Amino acid sequence: MENRFWRIERRPEGTDFDEALALVSAPLPDLAQGEIRIRNAMLSMDAGTRLWLTSREDGYQPPLPVGAPMTGLVLGEVIESRAEGFAAGDLVRAFGVWGEVSQVDAAMAGAVKLDPSVEDRRAWFGPLGMNGWTALWGIERTGAAKSGERVLVSAAAGATGILAVQIAKLLGCEAWGIAGGAEKCRFLTDELGIAGAVDYKAGDLGAQLDAAGGFDVYFDNVGGAVLDTVLTRMNHYGRIAVCGLLADYNSGERTAPREFDQVLMRRLRVEGFFSPDFMHEGEALTARLREWTETGELVMPYDVTRGLDNTLAAYRKLFTGGNIGKVIVELEP
Repeated sequence: MENRFWRIERRPEGTDFDEALALVSAPLPDLAQGEIRIRNAMLSMDAGTRLWLTSREDGYQPPLPVGAPMTGLVLGEVIESRAEGFAAGDLVRAFGVWGEVSQVDAAMAGAVKLDPSVEDRRAWFGPLGMNGWTALWGIERTGAAKSGERVLVSAAAGATGILAVQIAKLLGCEAWGIAGGAEKCRFLTDELGIAGAVDYKAGDLGAQLDAAGGFDVYFDNVGGAVLDTVLTRMNHYGRIAVCGLLADYNSGERTAPREFDQVLMRRLRVEGFFSPDFMHEGEALTARLREWTETGELVMPYDVTRGLDNTLAAYRKLFTGGNIGKVIVELEP
């Protein structure tokens, strides 16, 4: 069985993914014990996977080797199984390859069977998936947000940020977002009804945050200069939940907060968190998120690109600010 997939040809610089990855075909090996073969229906585009394309050995996961298929979350139907608990026809989500088919060890790939009764299957990549888990965990657990507190989220129009501001609001907090551009800010305030949105592209971010007031919790998806600016606008005894470092992903450089002394001066708690830390609680997190989703209290806009050939264009949106909500590639049937 031939499979078309994206293969890493070299380490990309910035967003030159077209030069670094190639769409190739190769036969699939025989299915080994414990493996499943998934016909991919959707590919999840996630900014954190950019680290796998670097040579950094100190990330949360080792880099993918040059010559390997590009890896990411996939959703699709099992077409063949030699893994206990999985059968042909099951709808599953797993870490697979950017290709037409993912052949993976079910346990190592974190494969989970999904409820096919969910009307919009894209939700398994959004509010009912790792973006939802991360948003809920970061706001409620790592950030320890309490009703009445002021919560700020960066990259607030992205897949995780857009859920984080809504969850903060649902928990009784005054939710604010940082986003790039007037359209994104209008979406956050007018469509989601959060307290306010700050456009970092509109000029002095510090002055805009000063006008908004201090914050008790900061859900950080960006790092870099934005984190520096927020550090001096945190309330005493505030919490910073570090979810992502988007400012560093493309540059390959490591930015250090110039305002780090504010951690001491304002008695702040700064903590990084990542979804593998709480995957064992995925079922419980999904149940809570599903309640909000089914009542319409938690929504997700989807930015959908169709066709495996167009995957890199979709991926690039994550790093150029070209999307609102969850970026997904839907494969042709």
